[in-house]
Amino acid sequence: MSVRVLPKILIRVGISLIMGVLLAWIFNELSYQFLKTDAAREPRIITLTIPPGTGSRVSQGDNEPSLPEGMGFVIGDTLIIDNQDDVNHQLGPVFIPAGARAKMDFKTAEKFSYECSFVPDNTFGLDVQEPVTAQTRLLGAIFAGVPMGALIALYSTLLGSKASREGTSDQRAS
Repeated sequence: MSVRVLPKILIRVGISLIMGVLLAWIFNELSYQFLKTDAAREPRIITLTIPPGTGSRVSQGDNEPSLPEGMGFVIGDTLIIDNQDDVNHQLGPVFIPAGARAKMDFKTAEKFSYECSFVPDNTFGLDVQEPVTAQTRLLGAIFAGVPMGALIALYSTLLGSKASREGTSDQRAS
């Protein structure tokens, strides 16, 4: 390999890597915009209010219409459970006396299914996810773009050498 060929290969690899990261970033951002979830936010404090009369409705087998069936969170969120009912309630490890508030901090990404006294089926699902930030989106583009760029460089080098071999054999034939 001559000294003149090496800079051309480095330029080809550099351009291919830039193209790969750019293409991956475009696909990543398009996917993100179409599939955006509630995990694309900063951590916050979320209040779940147990309204008055919930205990009696649950004992009769009725759902409280203002309570969700499950809830989604990101790491760093805090759930405040405000028990406005005249009955004590339990959500997993948290006991909430009548007229009191309790809180749960979410520090790890997991799907929880807690025993719960304020819903008729006695289970309440909590889904804690990693927050989707600009940094995680950029890392995704880099992790996908570098291999894509390497493949672009490889294929463009193979196609370039095939074209030059065919050009050389055409010149010899004439």
